[in-house]
Amino acid sequence: MPDGERHEEAPDVNFWGEQPATEAEYYAAHGADGESSYFTPPGGRRLFTRAWRPRGDGAPRALVFMVHGYGNDISWTFQSTAVFLARSGFACFAADLPGHGRSHGLRAFVPDLDSAIADLLAFFRSVRRREEHAGLPCFLFGESMGGAICLLIHLRTPPEEWAGAVLVAPMCKISDRIRPPWPLPQILTFVARFAPTLAIVPTADLIEKSVKVPAKRLIAARNPMRYSSRPRLGTVVELLRATDELGARLGEVTVPFLVVHGSADEVTDPDISRALYDAAASKDKTIKIYDGMMHSMLFGEPDENIERVRADILAWLNERCTPREEGSFLTIQD
Repeated sequence: MPDGERHEEAPDVNFWGEQPATEAEYYAAHGADGESSYFTPPGGRRLFTRAWRPRGDGAPRALVFMVHGYGNDISWTFQSTAVFLARSGFACFAADLPGHGRSHGLRAFVPDLDSAIADLLAFFRSVRRREEHAGLPCFLFGESMGGAICLLIHLRTPPEEWAGAVLVAPMCKISDRIRPPWPLPQILTFVARFAPTLAIVPTADLIEKSVKVPAKRLIAARNPMRYSSRPRLGTVVELLRATDELGARLGEVTVPFLVVHGSADEVTDPDISRALYDAAASKDKTIKIYDGMMHSMLFGEPDENIERVRADILAWLNERCTPREEGSFLTIQD
């Protein structure tokens, strides 16, 4: 198999340390059950998937379909949020994007985001079709690039398919602070036609720009599945294309959504989240901008900040699992 197509299993380490010794013990200690498996969509690229459920035999309040960000995966710190939601009564499901984590593909190479979205949708819909999930509300949840993917999923599916979306520091548009200056995007696009897999695009250290707490930067850097090399040409060109499309279609967004963003985020732009809030046609939309928080809002901040953001997300989800009269939600801006 060509180099980069097969990913070795991660070393026996966990982001929470040596104890508990296993994932199952960690999940149980936090009121959740978890499992992992592989899913092969019609396109044939095998996806590594995880599920986190409330412990016990009771039915979950809703299903939450989660999408990670660029270069990350679902098996390190990302799952701490899924465990929190699971113990709060939600069944959560996620897959490593193609080229990420343990899924099939050259590392961090995403030349066709629509194809990746189709793979994710195939997995999400396979979960929704299970008998035990009949009638449950379904929410999207995305961090950074995953937030953009959630919005693109919404724009490519029937509006009634999703009860809402939680968007955490979404990459609705590449921030001007990290977007390559003109004419570099045009040059990159030209070169990518001939060498799309080249990892040569200069970029800042995303951990330094994302994670506020120094000790947590070390934990993030130890992720054995994290892609830490330079971005590949084809991936950058595709992200520029997809976020340009999304930026032009913000007014078409109709799904109920909560967007949370830190005012000190230098990776994705909180002003673009404000533009999403202003432009979206959604009748039920909420934005929360947290003063001084950086990009990694659900791991990289001090614990009290993380608890604040989690509480806001949980309250938003809980309210939308309670039946209400149509049109009863207010537009809120904090």
